[in-house]
Amino acid sequence: MRFTKILPLLAIMFLAAGFSVAQDKDKTVGSIKGKVRVETGTPGGVTVVVRHGEKEVTRSTTDKNGDFLVSRLTPGTYGLTFRKPGLSIGSIEDVEVKAGKTRSLGDRLILTIDEGSIAFLSGSVFGADGRSVPNAKVELLRILEDGSTRKIDGRITTETGSFRFRLGPEPAKYRVSVKTNGEPVTKDVEIDGAAVYRVALSLPPKS
Repeated sequence: MRFTKILPLLAIMFLAAGFSVAQDKDKTVGSIKGKVRVETGTPGGVTVVVRHGEKEVTRSTTDKNGDFLVSRLTPGTYGLTFRKPGLSIGSIEDVEVKAGKTRSLGDRLILTIDEGSIAFLSGSVFGADGRSVPNAKVELLRILEDGSTRKIDGRITTETGSFRFRLGPEPAKYRVSVKTNGEPVTKDVEIDGAAVYRVALSLPPKS
């Protein structure tokens, strides 16, 4: 009876020993975490490439909030490169990783717009008389796959009634809307690559 009681105890001891070894092994590596901010669009989907010199070691991707975590890195000094279509390439060098530690980079990295690889949505607002309308409130909405919309930006037209939005080049559908005293005036636009897209919105006569 004693022997059968000892077996479970030994099993627990071996499991505990194994868990301890796993933990000790984890203490020989480190991690890097941080947050990427972007000038326009969403911070999710940014590719994070971790380099040792010029050689790529591993890579990760930011979540919808721009946060990323790269684990199980051998202690040493690394460089990080950040890429996303429509944005400039960012990099951070000389990031030291220590065993059993997580190096935090904070949120100091901001990816700006790459003017050569973005879409421009330009437009003008006109009144019923054909004249440009200044100070009109223009909203930009993203049309989602289920047909619903989500506001992503807004503008006030200039003195010449014009407005401009800068967008990523990836294929997407947008809706431009102008607020009026009655129903809003809208136009749908499909973006498919880096180019200049133009739209004109004409307001109805005042009732």
